[in-house]
Amino acid sequence: MTRETGARPTDPSRILVVEDNPEDTEAIERALRQTHPELHTEFTSRGDGLADLLLERDELPGLVLLDLNMPGAGGHAVLAALRARPELRGVTVVVFTSSTAPAEVDACYAAGADSYVYKPVNFALFRTVLKGAVDYWQQSAHSTQG
Repeated sequence: MTRETGARPTDPSRILVVEDNPEDTEAIERALRQTHPELHTEFTSRGDGLADLLLERDELPGLVLLDLNMPGAGGHAVLAALRARPELRGVTVVVFTSSTAPAEVDACYAAGADSYVYKPVNFALFRTVLKGAVDYWQQSAHSTQG
């Protein structure tokens, strides 16, 4: 099926986090280390050229956590670039951002985001919300592979 759709293989145990805020990066790393120590987590602070960089890989991350407000190519542009490439169709993109504006949520879903998750300020809630999102998409990936 992968060859017919043009989609590249994904690895559900790999997460790519696109986040420019050092505090949020540290919080995501700490939360995932506590809740999902088995995951291979990679971080990048810029979305510029992300689709092309992913296409250079043999195997794609199963999940991209994408912040919206970044320098250079913002999250909306990154999301559009990822969804414009059929080879990246199998990558789940979860927008993980501090914006709660309904228009922002609608725009992300219209552009092809798989989920839109609000980043809470409280770390315990932040960890719980992030854990729920990762668990959901990992379970979904495993059910479609099996």
